[in-house]
Amino acid sequence: QVQLVESGGGLVQAGGPLGPDCIASGSIFRINDMGWYRQAPGNQRELVAIITRGGITNYADSVKGRFTISRDNAKNRVHLQMNSLKPEDTAVYYCNAEHQKVFDTRNYWGQGTQVTVSS
Repeated sequence: QVQLVESGGGLVQAGGPLGPDCIASGSIFRINDMGWYRQAPGNQRELVAIITRGGITNYADSVKGRFTISRDNAKNRVHLQMNSLKPEDTAVYYCNAEHQKVFDTRNYWGQGTQVTVSS
């Protein structure tokens, strides 16, 4: 089993920064893609940013130029630097990791961290 624990959410004024982290622990063999998703009330969960093990990134159009995803493979950690936050960024942010052991690949989710941006 793999556990993902997020930290670093909170309340911030519009235009400010936040930088949540996610650390994976447990019986880790290999983690491939790691990513951040978010879900606002009444909305479906959506991709925010994803990063491959080799460092290739992809972002939702709504956050390009404002958010930066990075990872530390040695520490099984992924970081999301969020700048110029907007009220519409308010959501629960979830960490996701694809874990692979030989031919068995599974996706794991964190419990989520609340991000609230006030106008």
